[in-house]
Amino acid sequence: MTAKNIMFQGTGSHVGKSVIAAALCRILYQDGYRVAPFKSQNMALNSFVTKDGGEMGRAQVVQAEAAGIEPHVDMNPILLKPTGNATSQVVVLGRPVGNMTAKEYHLNWTTRGLEVAMEAYRRLAERFDVIVIEGAGSPAEINLRETEIVNMRIAKLTGAPVVLVGDIDKGGVLAQLVGTLELLSEEERELVAGFIINKFRGDVSLFQPAVEFLEQKTGKPVLGIVPYFQGFRVPEEDSVLLEEERVSGGDCPALEVAVIRLPRISNFTDFDPLEEEPDVRLRYVHRGERLGNPDLIIIPGSKNTIEDLLYLRRSGLEAEIVAAARRGVPVIGICGGFQMLGEVLADPLGTESAVPEVNGLGLLPVETVFEPDKVTCQVEATVLPEAGPLLAGAEGMRVEGYEIHMGRSLLRSGGRPVFCITSRRGEKVEVLDGACRDDLPVFGTYIHGIFDNDKLRRHILDRVRERKGLKPLGEESQVSMKELRERSFNLLADTVRAALDMEKIYRIIGL
Repeated sequence: MTAKNIMFQGTGSHVGKSVIAAALCRILYQDGYRVAPFKSQNMALNSFVTKDGGEMGRAQVVQAEAAGIEPHVDMNPILLKPTGNATSQVVVLGRPVGNMTAKEYHLNWTTRGLEVAMEAYRRLAERFDVIVIEGAGSPAEINLRETEIVNMRIAKLTGAPVVLVGDIDKGGVLAQLVGTLELLSEEERELVAGFIINKFRGDVSLFQPAVEFLEQKTGKPVLGIVPYFQGFRVPEEDSVLLEEERVSGGDCPALEVAVIRLPRISNFTDFDPLEEEPDVRLRYVHRGERLGNPDLIIIPGSKNTIEDLLYLRRSGLEAEIVAAARRGVPVIGICGGFQMLGEVLADPLGTESAVPEVNGLGLLPVETVFEPDKVTCQVEATVLPEAGPLLAGAEGMRVEGYEIHMGRSLLRSGGRPVFCITSRRGEKVEVLDGACRDDLPVFGTYIHGIFDNDKLRRHILDRVRERKGLKPLGEESQVSMKELRERSFNLLADTVRAALDMEKIYRIIGL
């Protein structure tokens, strides 16, 4: 191992360590270093597929983009995708190895997991100048100390200095930091090089007495106070964010897009580009809420499609969605949402659910059968002729995205495919994808990331505008997600660089 490193750990989940790590990746990239992110074990339903077909956590993908490099599964060698309250699918170096309970995983698999993680780290360390490591949750979980493979154990094995991140917006940040440090062993406390206080609002000078207290109490420096920033977006990973009130759009946006907030929602970053459109109000329909009167309904992906379909049925949302579609409200299903729109979903082997078969919403003439083999690949596709009302006029339009699914869907009579996949993992193919029908503005697809395609996104929104009697905005109003993301990374780096003592950070890294 030759690379230098630094590790960000948090006082808890969702304190901002992923975003701070992404910011440092961009700062180091701007300063001319070859930098890579690393998180040995990640738990998330928001995942991504690399060029060679490996599945990894979204946070490390974002950090890799910030570092100006292609994402690779070595950056997140172990991914846990929750399938239930205490069960997860375990993905190792991009490939699923099975479902495990939390107890099974911690008792039987973490020793091998640590070996896998360290092998991945060594490969990165041979290729890059600096590795920016991210921990998970809190390092002060005493009950997990003997089996954890993502926080202090990784810091020890890699020799990484640890920066502890606390979230002042949650309240009690001094207790967060001091309490976490107090619960660490003496050896672990020695690894902590300093603190970052994140999401600060107000006058920093008024907080100076607290900084002085913290440094005197712990003997550790405060390396920076990062402001609570808004106005630019870095894709998030944790679906806990969707529990917060999250509505986009200006005062009077022309279109309301409703995304169904499924209990086991996956890849909700599919819809981030819609939040950037000036004529769109995007909202998530949570448990207990009614659908309302949106102009477009989206059913997202799910890690347990049948169970989430049954949730729609019990909650009454299924009936509302079907009624809206029958009235002519456009509906789009992505991956699991596509499967739900069909007529039948069968899981004879118990791949995702204990329910062997269930009827779908019946809005698309499709039958889905779940199988153990998982499809994970980046794809290129084109819009087919007669791809339904929402894609009318888009024939031949090129689309990029990725597939992550364990089901196979077959068209029944009366349905037509939407896309022709022309490339998988860089190899030429000719595979039909999705389904639509002539009499309803409804379509489904297995391709994640379709809304990242600027031209297609604008085309769909303009078709929705026309159905509402509004003039289409056309390509002149098109938002470039690539340019927007680059601006966001640079603005993030500028904000964090100004907030941190970068001289001390560089000394801690050893640069």
